[in-house]
Amino acid sequence: MDEGYNSLPSTHLLGSVPAVVADDKRPAVDEARTGSHSNLHVFPPANGGYQAPGTPYGGNEQATTNWKGVLSISSYSPYFNVDTDNVVDRILSSMNPLQGDFRRKIDSYPDLYGPVWISTTLVFMLAALGNCGTYLMNRKSVPDTAWVFDVNYVNWAASVVYGYALLVPVAFYFLLQYFGCSASLTRFWCLWGYSLFIFIPSSLLLVFPDEFLRWLIILVAGAASSVFIGINLKSYTEGSDMMVMCVSAMVLQFVLALFIKFFFYA
Repeated sequence: MDEGYNSLPSTHLLGSVPAVVADDKRPAVDEARTGSHSNLHVFPPANGGYQAPGTPYGGNEQATTNWKGVLSISSYSPYFNVDTDNVVDRILSSMNPLQGDFRRKIDSYPDLYGPVWISTTLVFMLAALGNCGTYLMNRKSVPDTAWVFDVNYVNWAASVVYGYALLVPVAFYFLLQYFGCSASLTRFWCLWGYSLFIFIPSSLLLVFPDEFLRWLIILVAGAASSVFIGINLKSYTEGSDMMVMCVSAMVLQFVLALFIKFFFYA
């Protein structure tokens, strides 16, 4: 019996050991690999950067290989990797707040391209068309009014629009976190950014020198934008009595609309 045992190939015994070790180590490798993935809605990422949906990494979970620090521009590039069709679709949803499907569209991968483009366009629209609208209103009452471009409109528009789109979502994000509600800073930036789009066509219509028409336009735009914010913010507070916060966000949005009317189209 000893001879039969000794006659067994040594490679058979030794070869089985690495197989067992490899099997034991495999769960650890899988866990490490799974833990190295993050969602686009997490900002800043805990373990690295992202790849946009549709890349070889696939799905909503993206490999964390692109984050190079807060001060690196390349770290934010995945947030701007969005198709034109997606941006247009989200803009249309922001124009129709009662449809209530905006959160579903940004849930998997919120973008920052739309909010930045919308905010920048609105700044130039308010600065240019605000001057034009003021001139037309003054010319209506005083025909010989001279055209004067107020460059301060650019400073005010940039400060108000960028400040509002950046700081208000941050404030509501920390408030919801404080009260124990689930919130995403990137989604909030995306939500508030797209909520400003309705003021772009409104700023064009506000040029017409008719005060009643101007008030009608700004009230409709402010109401639609406020409802859009309220409906989508409420979806983050389900199960909590946070109606006061939702109403506060809607009021802030409407105050922004009134500020646009009083300051740029007085």
